[in-house]
Amino acid sequence: MQIVDTHQHLWDPTLFLYAWLASVPALNRPFRMPDYLAAAKGLNVVKSVHLEADVDEPYMLDETQHLLALADQPDNPLEGIVACARPESEDFKSYLDKIAGHPRLKGIRRVLHTQPDEVGRGKTFINNVAALSSYGLSFDICVLARQIPVAIKLVSKCPEVVFILDHCGVPPVKEKTLDPWRSYIADIAKFPNVSCKISGLVAYADPQRWTAEDLRPFVQHAITSFGWDRVLFGSDWPVCTLSASYRQWVDALQAITREAGEANQRKLFYDNAVRVYRLS
Repeated sequence: MQIVDTHQHLWDPTLFLYAWLASVPALNRPFRMPDYLAAAKGLNVVKSVHLEADVDEPYMLDETQHLLALADQPDNPLEGIVACARPESEDFKSYLDKIAGHPRLKGIRRVLHTQPDEVGRGKTFINNVAALSSYGLSFDICVLARQIPVAIKLVSKCPEVVFILDHCGVPPVKEKTLDPWRSYIADIAKFPNVSCKISGLVAYADPQRWTAEDLRPFVQHAITSFGWDRVLFGSDWPVCTLSASYRQWVDALQAITREAGEANQRKLFYDNAVRVYRLS
């Protein structure tokens, strides 16, 4: 089966600063395209989308331009870039004008799970995200499970914007706690302009003892809520390596979804990604 990976990361602390890496020693080193290709070897990953990695604010533009240049090279599967930005800033649109127009720029992300809830609720933030539709760009939602109501408010104010909820809304997989995450997912799935990325779950599981069965109830509820036409596979590499290899995560997700049949698996692993992220 061909795979589109809608959530890969690359970073190089020798080029740009990522302050958060200091708190995660296992990830505090360069992860470059050759490393990604080695991790995905043999899995038939034919396209990928790069998600910004919360680079320090002064480096946002440089990181985005660096990644767009990498995506233009023919020796890798990178076909989409979701860039780092600050929609809460009054300068958001002037920043956006500096990067907009590149055919491989697909969307914007602002990591919210490290921020006070007020950031995602702000009027400037909501208005700037709403403006993305005029640029033909989507918005990736990166929130904790308890913050999904913040995301619901944002989505409700931006009906013309395509949204992708990252990591199934970050449920507490290790604790095996379904509620209130379960009801929040059902609520946000009611908005037809939101898709859900089946990614990140293995990183939130017990890193030493997780099994596919630990992930199953979270995967199945997300798919039941959004339907097979609004779910996308993402590796979350290299963050997934805190608990699993790229192949182990793919194998687990394929096992969880096998009974749904090949056509539905193809939607999850390929078709929906091409449509939602407008890939060639």
